[in-house]
Amino acid sequence: MATAAEADAMRRAITLAARGLGSTSPNPVVGCVITDASGHVVGEGFHQRAGGPHAEIHALRAAGVLARGGTAYVTLEPCNHTGRTGPCAQALAEAGVARVVYAVADPNPEATGGADTLRAAGIEVEQGLLADEAAAGNAGWLTSVRLGRPHVTWKYAATLDGRVAAADGTSRWISSPESRADVHRLRAEADAVLVGSGTARADDPHLAVRGIAGATQPLRVVIDSEGVAVKPGARVLDDAAPTAVAVAEDVLPDATAHLGEVWRLPRASGGGLDIAALLATLHARGVRSVLLEGGPTLAGAFVAAGAVDRVIGYIAPVLLGAGTAALTDAGITTITDALRLDVTETVRIGTDLRVTATVPKGA
Repeated sequence: MATAAEADAMRRAITLAARGLGSTSPNPVVGCVITDASGHVVGEGFHQRAGGPHAEIHALRAAGVLARGGTAYVTLEPCNHTGRTGPCAQALAEAGVARVVYAVADPNPEATGGADTLRAAGIEVEQGLLADEAAAGNAGWLTSVRLGRPHVTWKYAATLDGRVAAADGTSRWISSPESRADVHRLRAEADAVLVGSGTARADDPHLAVRGIAGATQPLRVVIDSEGVAVKPGARVLDDAAPTAVAVAEDVLPDATAHLGEVWRLPRASGGGLDIAALLATLHARGVRSVLLEGGPTLAGAFVAAGAVDRVIGYIAPVLLGAGTAALTDAGITTITDALRLDVTETVRIGTDLRVTATVPKGA
């Protein structure tokens, strides 16, 4: 059983890994803490960007000779292959560490095997310390490897009676200023932010990150099946962040001439665009995590397609009594088919309650 000091070291590595959210894709987020032979922390690091040094390399550089005979705590099994950087398993062995503790095994067939390499070098290796916490922090990359699509978080703000807009269509502002600021944190941690044509028409959203220094801007994606919602001069077309507009493959080129990057996708049988094709396009673009900020119709299409992995709701202490529901057309017609989620966190944000829930595996 791990000691409190070992758990603290791994928890610190998980915290470090989170600093890379939004900037490492298509690579995972990884954190590493190195302690010397007496158990004192002598080095730490995290993977900061794709193509740059991995977490273990940053930590080894900080530790220097003090790594010899020490322990490395890593959130993901050290890689065993040479890509744009060398294998971390070899670097740890050459540094003379005596023990490596990692949380999650690497499911990527191109990079796995690091643990075996370390053992072959005479290094003690242990797996599984705080594995669930580390996996949750790396959900985007793990989902992409296991399912071949990005991890999708649906974010919405609603009144206590479940409305995202009043009967006259007004919705600004249901949530508190603190909640709206928190959404920018979610954007900064995502590779792409996604809305539908209804949101594009009603709100002319900007979708870029504001108020977070050094944030990597996510790819802004608008699902505009007919190619008519994103007008010339729309805020999402500025140069604050990259933008792609997804339209149906039969939309005429002249209708999209002003849009820049355009994805032409097949239509779904029930209307809109095919969600699986959209996710495949995002994945091919290097997107590993998506923040779905679209309205209730687009969210319903994702839920119906089984393509929502996490839900974050900002629930405001407000009552409307009528208006637009948070979710529509999700393909659920009876209570026995309801999608029941696992609540992982409830936090007070300003005057609102932020509820985070995950979709159970196999749901």
